[in-house]
Amino acid sequence: MTGFLFELSFWLAAPVWLLMIFAPGWGPTARIAASPWTAVPVLLVHLALAAPVFPELWTAVRSPDLDTFRDLTALADGAGAVWAQVIAWDLLIGQWMYREARRLGIPALVMGPLLALTILLSPLGLLTFLGLRATRTRHREANARGT
Repeated sequence: MTGFLFELSFWLAAPVWLLMIFAPGWGPTARIAASPWTAVPVLLVHLALAAPVFPELWTAVRSPDLDTFRDLTALADGAGAVWAQVIAWDLLIGQWMYREARRLGIPALVMGPLLALTILLSPLGLLTFLGLRATRTRHREANARGT
C-alpha cells in the first residue's frame, strides 16, 4: 500500500502541472492554479503515510537532527510521507510561479520548461524563476518611468 500511495501523490498533482505547462491560457487553468485546494488530495496521502509513523515523524520535527531524519526516511511510510509533502509544496510553489508569470507577462514558452524544471528540481526552478521575476520586474518599472 505504501508504494501505491507514494506514486499516487505525484499522479494527484500531475493534472495541475500539465494544465499550467500545456494549457496555460485556458480559462479553467488560471482558476485551478489560483486554488490552494489542489494540494489537499496530496496532503491527504501525506496524512495516510504519516499516521503509522507519527511518533518518528514527531521526533524528527520536534528535535530535528540528521540522524533522526535519516531514521524517519528509512521507514517506507516515513519516506513516503516526506515525498508527499514535497509534492504538495512543490505544486503550491509551481502554482504561485504560474500566477506570477501571468501577472508579469512572462511568455508561456518560457514558463513551460521552467515549470517542468520545477517539477524535477524545485529549488533550482524556483531560484531561476525568482531571478527571472526580479529582472522582469525591474524592466517593467524602468519602462513605467520612461527610462
